Amino acid sequence: MYAERASRLAGAVVWTNTPSGSGAGRVLPDGCMDLLWKEGRLLVAGPDTRAYVTEDAPARWAGIRFPPGTAPALLGVPARELRDRRVDLADLWPAAEVRRVTARVNAAADPVSGLEEVALSRAADTEPPDPLLRRIVAALDAGRPVAATADELGVTARQLHRRSLAAFGYGPKTLARVLRLQRALTLARGGLPLAETAARAGFADQAHLTREVGELAGATPGELLRP
Repeated sequence: MYAERASRLAGAVVWTNTPSGSGAGRVLPDGCMDLLWKEGRLLVAGPDTRAYVTEDAPARWAGIRFPPGTAPALLGVPARELRDRRVDLADLWPAAEVRRVTARVNAAADPVSGLEEVALSRAADTEPPDPLLRRIVAALDAGRPVAATADELGVTARQLHRRSLAAFGYGPKTLARVLRLQRALTLARGGLPLAETAARAGFADQAHLTREVGELAGATPGELLRP
C-alpha cells in the first residue's frame, strides 16, 4: 500500500510503500530525487530517464521526494552522477555521518518522520537552491521550447544544459519530456480521454503520447492507467 503527504520541507513529499504482493514494481520518471529508507538502511534514488523496475522481495519503504533541482544541494552531489541509479547513502557521505543520520531515522517514531527531520536539518545548514532552477522547471512544465526558455531566462543554451545536468541529472530536453509525461498521466488519471490528454499535455497526437509513454515508462498508457 502506498501513501504520501506534503512534507514540512517546502515542495517535498514524504511517502511510505508496503507492497501487498510479489512481482515487479514500476517507478516512473518525474524529475525528482528521493532519500529512501528500507528496513533500517538509507539510500538515494537519482533522477530517472526511464521507468525503474523493482524486482526485490517485498519490503517496507519510506522516502522523502525532493522537488526537481533541490536535492543536489542537500545531498552534496550533482544529479548527473546519480542518473538512473539507486545508491547507499554511505557511497555519498562520510561513514560517521551516515551512521549518525541512520540512527536518527531509525530512532524516530516512524521512518517518514525521521527522514523529514534529517531533510529539514540539512536544509537549515545549506544554501537554498538557485532560484533560476525553479524558473527552468516552471517554463518547461508549461510547455515552453528549450530555446525559448533559455532566452527568457537570459542564459545561453549551453549554460542551460550545464545547469540542468547538475541540478536535474539530464538536459532540459529530457526534463521537458519527463514533465510532459507527468502532465499527461495526471490528466488521464483524472478521466480525460487519451486524445484530449495528448493535445492538452503538449503531444502532437495520441500516437505521439503512446510512443513517449512506451519509451519513458516501458508500458502502454492503458497499462499505466489500469486500476
